[in-house]
Formats: sequence, C-alpha cells, structure tokens
Amino acid sequence: MEIEMLVKKQRAYFEKGKTKEVPWRIAALKTLKRSILRYEKEIGDALQADLGKSATEAYMCETGLVLSELTHMIGHLRRYAGERRVRTPLAQFRARSFVSPEPYGVTLVMSPWNYPFMLSMEPLIGAIAAGNCVIVKPSAYAPATADVIEKIIEDCFSSHFVAVVKGGRAENAALLEQRFDFIFFTGSVRVGRLVMEKASRYLTPVCLELGGKSPCIVDRTANLRLAAKRIVFGKYLNLGQTCVAPDYLFVHEEVKEALLKEIKKCIHQQFGERPLENPNYGKIINHKHFERLLGLMKGTQIYAGGAFCEETLQIAPTVLTDIAPSDAIMQEEIFGPLLPVLTFREISEVITYVTKREKPLALYLFTGSKKTERRILKFCSFGGGCINDTIIHLATSNMGFGGVGGSGMGSYHGRESFELFSHRRSIVKKYTWLDLPIRYQPYCGWKDLLLKVFLR
Repeated sequence: MEIEMLVKKQRAYFEKGKTKEVPWRIAALKTLKRSILRYEKEIGDALQADLGKSATEAYMCETGLVLSELTHMIGHLRRYAGERRVRTPLAQFRARSFVSPEPYGVTLVMSPWNYPFMLSMEPLIGAIAAGNCVIVKPSAYAPATADVIEKIIEDCFSSHFVAVVKGGRAENAALLEQRFDFIFFTGSVRVGRLVMEKASRYLTPVCLELGGKSPCIVDRTANLRLAAKRIVFGKYLNLGQTCVAPDYLFVHEEVKEALLKEIKKCIHQQFGERPLENPNYGKIINHKHFERLLGLMKGTQIYAGGAFCEETLQIAPTVLTDIAPSDAIMQEEIFGPLLPVLTFREISEVITYVTKREKPLALYLFTGSKKTERRILKFCSFGGGCINDTIIHLATSNMGFGGVGGSGMGSYHGRESFELFSHRRSIVKKYTWLDLPIRYQPYCGWKDLLLKVFLR
C-alpha cells in the first residue's frame, strides 16, 4: 500500500506540470551534481564495503562517470528538449511540421549490484532530464550503496518527484504490480523476462539492459602485448562482475601460447604475484555467487590463477584452457574472474559460433586486419563493443549503450538517455489562410492529376 501511494503521489505531482519546465530540470540536475560531490567519500566507502572497490576504481567506474554524464546533460539539455523541425510534404502546403519531446510521466529505475551507484544514477539522470518523476530501486545485494543513494536523493528532492525504495524481492514484486509509464531495468535475463511480463499488463514500454556471453576475439595479426594488457583490464575489473566484461576468449591457434604468456604476465603486472593480498582487488558480491563460480571451475584446466579465499569471497584472476563449447562454463554468463580460452583456425568458425547463439551485449576484436574487422562487423550482431580494446565503449555520453536480442533492448547515455525517457510527438501546424481543396470530395480528374504530382 505504501508503494502504491507513492506512485499515486508522484503521478499527481507530475500532472502539475513542474517537471516539464526545462530550466527546472536543469536546476534539478545541478542540485543532484552538488549532492554527489558532497557525498563523494561516502559513495567510495559504500562501494568498498559492498564490493571491495578501491577509491580509484570507484571513482573511475562509478562516481566519475556519473559526474561526467551530469555535466554533459546539463550542458546539452536545452538543445535536446527543443522542437526539431522537419520537412513538410508539398501536399500539406501551407504548414509547419515538427517533433516535440514530452516526458512519459512516472518512471521506475531498477538497478543491479555490480555497479550499484553508476547504474542507478545514469538512468536517473536521463529520466530527470526528460522531465519524468522517478522511483529508484537499488539492489538489496549492495546495501551500503543503497543507503548512500537514498541519502543523496533525500538531500536533493521531494519524494513526490524522486524517491528511493529499498528492499528485496517483496519490494520488487510490489513495484512491478504498479502502473508505471516507463520501466528501466538492468540485471539478469531471467529477471528481465519477468519485468517485461509484468510491464505487458499495462503495455508499459521498457528498457532492458541485460548481459550474455560477450566474446573476445584475437586473430594472428593482433598486437598481442597490447591485447593482453587490455583484455586483463576489461576481464578482471570488478572481479569480472561487469555486464560487458569479455566472457570468453577466442584466439587463433597459431598465437594462443604467445598470447596466454602475455596475459599471465599482465595479470602479475596489474594485480601482483598474490592478487588475493592486493588491497585494491575487490570481492565477489556474496557467498552464493562465489560458490557458483567455484562450480564452473571444476573439471577445467587452469592455466593461470585458480586461488580463492572463502573468508574474503575472493577468486584470483584465472585463465582456463582446453575448453570445449559443451563445457558448463560456456553455457551461462560467467560474471566473475574466470576466462575460458577457445581456439580457431579460420575467422569463419568464430562468426558461426557467435551467430548461432544469443546476441551478446558486447563483442571485442583484436586484429590488424581491416578485412577481418569488416567481416565481424558485417556478420555478428551485438549491443556494442571495441576494436583493439575492451569495455571503454560505454564510458562516453556521446554514444548510446544497450543490448540487442537476448542481451536487452533500448539504449542510453547522453542524448540517447533523454530520448529513451521521452515520447516524441509528431505535430503538423496547419495555417488557416490557405486550404487546398484537393482532399475534399467531390473527386474529379484535375484533383487526381494534382495528387499524382504532390505524392510522387
């Protein structure tokens, strides 16, 4: 009942029209930015408590990206919110045609635990910028970060405009029973299906940011030293608990050994000889996830790493070789610091493997061959990715980020966020000093002739 009343209060507030005023939205975003700066240390401490993130990683991958998104949106919002004029067909002379964005209304943002601050705040920024009221539901698996998010929101806004609902499955279920005008969800495919099913009851549009098994492909023309460094960074960041982390590695058989040696060297360079003793190395989110990852390691050939500590919920950066497509580790998204390695002879083998499975959220290709690059981009469908790097494609407000097929639907960041949370109305303003008679009955030959001139 409390959640139901909250939604009703937000709907009543939205109907007053305050959130539709662009200067008011800009002021709200500036208020949010000031509050985040004020709570910056508490955000870092919370991310350390929930995921063991170092201060540098917390800022680089969460707080800093949110502040950058806020700066971008504040600077561009007036342009994004303006009418966009389009060409009017001659048959509608004399008129003006334009597209006008409007907010959906009351929106829901459901965020995950792996980047709990960034993945709550970035969609929130888009929702506010577009003029919506918002309920934010942070993950119960990152309770310290959820507490800070609640503090920040309460410091900035009335709950009639933006509110935080904490809790677990019961609160999620109660929220999904309400009628929202738009739902933004980041999380697993399984829960994403449930969200979409519940949204269909009211024909509520959704954005689903899911995941999947994102391939990383290295051919024999790649710069192996640089590839290894960037693969290690992208794979083991946040202990692999990143939706766009390279899930598995496909390497040309001729360079497999050379690449694996470089990867092993880079693991030592970035995390030390004993990663579990590295104070900047994080932890697995909970015991259940930890046990699942250990289960995926069973029966595999460990090339590097393999150490773990149940007390601290840590698993060292691990590379697994002699992997077959039928192995358990290749049947689900890993979401941890385990990198299975497969080999190929021809790039067509990789293309066939990728295209026969669910479309991944990301794809990474390391190559010096433009021909290989063109073939992968032509035949493989995926949410987004990098050529000769990993994961950095999502760290910009100038490109959208999102999935396709089984990895999600919808895209956000920068302008894409504004448009995601907006309905774009197509409007024709017809002038009254001229009214062409062509469309009116009675029809005759000269009208038919003019229609063919106007409509071709």
